Amino acid sequence: MCGRQSESGYYEVLGIAPSASAREIKEAYRKRAFQCHPDRSHEGEEAHKKMKQINEAYAILSDPIKRREYDLPRGYSSRTPKFKKGSKVKISANYPSQYSGHIGFVDKEPVKDTFRFWYTVRIKSKGLTTVNRFAEEELEEPDD
Repeated sequence: MCGRQSESGYYEVLGIAPSASAREIKEAYRKRAFQCHPDRSHEGEEAHKKMKQINEAYAILSDPIKRREYDLPRGYSSRTPKFKKGSKVKISANYPSQYSGHIGFVDKEPVKDTFRFWYTVRIKSKGLTTVNRFAEEELEEPDD
């Protein structure tokens, strides 16, 4: 049920496509970890190896910066913006900012530089509206 790791890498380990969203990566990780956990599978050393691969894949793919570094040499990185004008976004808690965890809306079409897309996000907090600029890896889809 857990299968063997193929040469295609972390996406294959989790059983997802390179275009998977952060939410899909998290769901795939939980499913694979549940299926392949050594306490459930009773496969001994082989189960521990599989679980290590699953954890390693999740550690890379769940971190936006590590994922981009993994994707670029493999040609997985799409050069299209993740969000469009009007998209609802959450400021990632993984990045130190006074806005971490806040929900906002992309105010303008993103601007691309050599390495990433930049977004202008309108955030409402305590009755005030703030507009700030964020790199793509600082934003994620809201949990709702």
